[in-house]
Amino acid sequence: MNRTMTLRLTPVAFALLLCGCAVGPKYEVPTAVSPAVFKEAEGWTAAAPADALERGPWWTLFNDPILNELAASVEVNNQNVALAAAQYAQARAVVAEQRASLFPVVSLSGSGTRSGGGGDTRAANNYRVDIGGSWEPDIWGQLRAGVTGAQASAQASAAELASARLSAQGELVANYIGLRQTDVEKQILDTTVEGYERVQQITANRFDAGITAKSDLLQAQTQLATARADQLTVIRQRAVYEHAIAVLLGKAPAEFSLAAAPWTLAVPDVPLGVPSTLLQRRPDIAAAERRVAVANENIGIARAAYYPSLSLSASYGYGNSQVGGLFNASNSLWSLGASTAQAIFNAGAIDARVEQTRAARDATIAQYRQTVLSAFADVEDQLAATRALALQQDLRRQASEAADQVEQQMINRYRAGQVDYTDVVTAQVTALNARRSLIQVQADRQTTAVALIQSLGGGWSR
Repeated sequence: MNRTMTLRLTPVAFALLLCGCAVGPKYEVPTAVSPAVFKEAEGWTAAAPADALERGPWWTLFNDPILNELAASVEVNNQNVALAAAQYAQARAVVAEQRASLFPVVSLSGSGTRSGGGGDTRAANNYRVDIGGSWEPDIWGQLRAGVTGAQASAQASAAELASARLSAQGELVANYIGLRQTDVEKQILDTTVEGYERVQQITANRFDAGITAKSDLLQAQTQLATARADQLTVIRQRAVYEHAIAVLLGKAPAEFSLAAAPWTLAVPDVPLGVPSTLLQRRPDIAAAERRVAVANENIGIARAAYYPSLSLSASYGYGNSQVGGLFNASNSLWSLGASTAQAIFNAGAIDARVEQTRAARDATIAQYRQTVLSAFADVEDQLAATRALALQQDLRRQASEAADQVEQQMINRYRAGQVDYTDVVTAQVTALNARRSLIQVQADRQTTAVALIQSLGGGWSR
């Protein structure tokens, strides 16, 4: 008995079959705390998303040609940046793979066999050529959710690449500042050692003349030995900074050296109104938001398991025992097929998976909001430090200049026999500490500027 069945599809049902219907929740960017102004600065505008804007070579703000050359090569040679770039390329390949699942799969196959057995001496030949295709229509939007999720994941990887690049550049600039700080400290200690040597000679002459006690000479020797030990400490610190810079540049420490050079004390001023605009440019915030989008699409993928799956297949080919007549019309073979499947009972496994994806999305939302809060705190911290260090530098300079005058006066009075050598030692220690404190606050101002630039997501232009 032959039966004919006609299936009529309404336009709505046809569109549903072709385009599918999304079963996942509509994605909305999570809300987060976003103050209108920063507590530590006035005149700052409200934040606006701009994470796709290009970051400039912000390290040029420090006006150091050597630093400019080093920082520019980080992106090319740093291995952490290379790792992030490879992960981004991998994420983009995953997007292409997921997008391919939306289209039919077409395959071509061919075979030839010869078989026989038993007492039958005759063998049979069988040749076959087929071209076939299969397609799973994305009725419930599961495949499209996978594509969208992969795209969001790739965008998160791009943000993580930007974060790795910014982190490596910031670390290099901070290490370079530390290295130049040790160069200046070494110069100060060299001058200090020369001064201590002169004072020790004066003390030795006075001891030989019977004017001063031996304790004065011993104190002078102690001062000189301590200063020389400090010289070695600074040399060791400089070597550590140099090695760290080499690694950031993708080089072995033995293959890299950086000669001493003048320290450029430029500290870039933060233009008002820019930080709040750049806050949303932080790559870690962009990556956290894209992770929320991925988690949201996973809910749709899990929900699709509630509905039946449909698969379509078709093939056409030829089969024959002789190669010569293989492609005759009488040897043609064809097939059409459709299959569907629906879970009837799974003891609530689908419900559990959906709840897992919802909880995972809530967790990524919490992480996103925490990232935003931490970003605002970072900016506030660096703004407060910037203002305080600017004031401290003036005070440290005043203290250093006064301590230098006291040191010279005490040495002159000691030569005249007006004060004990203990007063000279105290003045010398105070003067040296004041000089080094001034250098430290100058370095802190620059490293704080680096940290502020990083907390804002990159450089800026006036």
